[in-house]
Amino acid sequence: MAIERADIIDYIKNLTVLELSELVKELEDVLGVSAAAPTAMVAAAAGGGAAAEEVQTEFAVELTAPGDKKIQAIKIVREVTGLGLKEAKSKVEEAPVVIKEGLPKEEAEAIKEKFEAVGASITIK
Repeated sequence: MAIERADIIDYIKNLTVLELSELVKELEDVLGVSAAAPTAMVAAAAGGGAAAEEVQTEFAVELTAPGDKKIQAIKIVREVTGLGLKEAKSKVEEAPVVIKEGLPKEEAEAIKEKFEAVGASITIK
């Protein structure tokens, strides 16, 4: 009489977590395998090693030129950064200068659109 897979599955489903953990350890010892090895290989394959390129998740918005509407650019700098008038004016006059860093791409794009609407030149890094 052969044991069916369904019987094994039913047996495992009725085990407690502790009993299942002990069963796995016993199977590893008896069969000379490790349940952790496939997980490590999957993680290495997913990481891709040194050849894989990292996906950029944080962006910086750099004001390269304030354009003709300098006052509107200063207002946007104040809105985006929360700086005072003097500090925002200094930033705009120091262009090219990084306005804000560590932003998600969507937020960086939204800030870029605000500046471009007033004629300022912006780059996202």
